[in-house]
Amino acid sequence: MPHTPRRRLRALLMAAASATLVAATLPEPTALGIGDRLFPQLGNPGYDVIAYDIALTYTGSNTEPLDAVTRIDALTHERLDRVNLDFSHGTVRSVEVNGRPAEFASAGEDLVVEPTTTVAAGSNLRITVTHTSDPRGPKTAGGWVRTGDGLVMANQADAAHRVFPCNDHPADKAYFTFRVTTPDNLTAVANGQRVARSRNGTSTSWVYRTGHPMASELAQVAIGRSAVVERQGPHGVPIRDVVPVADKARLEPWLKKTPGHLRWMEDKVGAYPFETYGLLVADASTGFELETQTLSLFERSLFTDAAYPEWYVDSVMVHELAHHWFGNSVSPRTWSDLWLNEGHATWYQALYAEEKAKQPLVERMRQAYRLSDGWRAAGGPPAAPRAPAPGQKLGLFRPVVYDGSALVLYALRKTIGEAAFTRLEREWVTRYRDATASTKEFTQLASRVAGRDLSGFFDDWLYGKKTPAMPGHPDWRSVAPKPAPTAEKPA
Repeated sequence: MPHTPRRRLRALLMAAASATLVAATLPEPTALGIGDRLFPQLGNPGYDVIAYDIALTYTGSNTEPLDAVTRIDALTHERLDRVNLDFSHGTVRSVEVNGRPAEFASAGEDLVVEPTTTVAAGSNLRITVTHTSDPRGPKTAGGWVRTGDGLVMANQADAAHRVFPCNDHPADKAYFTFRVTTPDNLTAVANGQRVARSRNGTSTSWVYRTGHPMASELAQVAIGRSAVVERQGPHGVPIRDVVPVADKARLEPWLKKTPGHLRWMEDKVGAYPFETYGLLVADASTGFELETQTLSLFERSLFTDAAYPEWYVDSVMVHELAHHWFGNSVSPRTWSDLWLNEGHATWYQALYAEEKAKQPLVERMRQAYRLSDGWRAAGGPPAAPRAPAPGQKLGLFRPVVYDGSALVLYALRKTIGEAAFTRLEREWVTRYRDATASTKEFTQLASRVAGRDLSGFFDDWLYGKKTPAMPGHPDWRSVAPKPAPTAEKPA
């Protein structure tokens, strides 16, 4: 993040030259983080973001940095001499705090901002950062993804700060406004609903706004030669699909399935929690699909590769939709709570495949049980996953948080019965709508709904090194994990 620090921060970096200066100024800027067990440097203490307003200017080349201005409105909950933001992949040109120029420096993956005066606890805080947003970098790093005709975002698990300055942790959800300027032969879309569009010579400006708070990892801006296909879902919910212009007709058989998917999910857990929904089909190879809020990201090949059976593609579409209840509306308090996102999405994916395509749920769960001990040995138990290797953040998304966590829900339904399980699911997404929630809150709610203490059940299933016996299936066995190979001694 190249930039020219101002006089005071330059002095701080040279503090060894002056003992008097060391005593008179703040310590050298450092990365902070909120202490998440898996990503300890992620997020920032001292404030809560209320809203982001992000302006991006795209020139037409996805190999050049975008000019950007990010405005952050926040509320402090402690006294701040400095404010840390997460930002690591762009050039910072200037920073203002409450309308006044501020000093800034980078530290690790943080942008450290020093206002001209200390900000008191309980104060409104507006930070405006003028910067670039760079789409170049390793494909596995996250953030911007270059497509055949533009850009999309893929910010999970913690790559939003490669795109814009933010408090990049799902515990701090906020409202978003996106202002995107593009050449007039391109279309820009983003989370939420479009509230304005205007042409100015050879460019077009687009404004989108979310109607519900959102975690930074779920932000989406897509730019390309796209067709926007609109229809209505249940109760008049607007459905907006964004697809490559050349593929519009070919993809329509898949796009028209979404209203039925919405009806099916609403029948299971209640009303869809957002103002709009749709599919964003990108001409890109990512190796994953992603539940970016109100506009789920899909690889084009999922729908065009004949190797994928129709029932499988259908169920993957439901997986990303289910996340809008589990993970988007109800977001994880920490990254260790990821099993609540992926376990539930996998659960409804498997249930849909059973009901609509006669793919037996019990067989999928039997297979998951057989492999579960190996998954736990390799990646930790569902609610205490091991941290990914350095530089391999997507390594957090292991089988244990998908089918291994859906297996926990299967065991729970077997334990408390289908009626209580359904009540639990509906109450969970209602009680914590637009909020964050933890594993502890889920287990406590489950005990209350079931009318009995389930702490022993959850301790074993969520934190045990071995998979507990499956209720109702005493014959199920998990294959013992193979021991790791022993390194040979040097000759």
